[in-house]
Amino acid sequence: MISVEIAKLRPINTFVTADKIEGKETVRVTKDPKVKAFDEATFAKLVESDFRNGIIEVTVLSRLLEDAPDFARGFIGVAFRIDESNAKFECLYIRPTNGRAEDQLRRNASTQYFSYPDFKFDRLRKESPGKYESYADMGLNEWIQLKIEVKDEKAKLYLNGSEHPVLIVNDLKHGADPSGGIGLWVDVGTEGYFTDLRIEID
Repeated sequence: MISVEIAKLRPINTFVTADKIEGKETVRVTKDPKVKAFDEATFAKLVESDFRNGIIEVTVLSRLLEDAPDFARGFIGVAFRIDESNAKFECLYIRPTNGRAEDQLRRNASTQYFSYPDFKFDRLRKESPGKYESYADMGLNEWIQLKIEVKDEKAKLYLNGSEHPVLIVNDLKHGADPSGGIGLWVDVGTEGYFTDLRIEID
């Protein structure tokens, strides 16, 4: 288990502070509002991390900021294989407000993959509807365990100890070879908390 400490994180277009919730030592991450675009390099980057294949596990809790726009969904997740300049990476994230929405289309977009910079959610949704997002049960203001398994061009996302993945990506857009950093990722309107980070390198 790797302690999620401020000293081990570098804010990239985010604000990062230490916090304690329900007895858990956490790191709070919020997006810099100057960054207006979505699916950007907005994460707390783990210093000196170098990850290609393996497993990333972290427990997250997502809330909406008071000034969150109507389209905010509590976006929170993990970026991986981040290059040194933060110009390329892969990311898997969740939208907690969608998990129990009354609109089935919103439910179907509870989880998401994107690849920065060329394959953001809107392009993937337009070109390959339903392929890079899926339904999973979750909600705001509750602890959610994320587990990401990465092997070459394939990534799987598991939630809350599930036996089977809730999202499978068979064609990571940067291919099988890149390795790089790991980031605790958030997007607009999210007050994100991260704890119990574990990394297993294959």
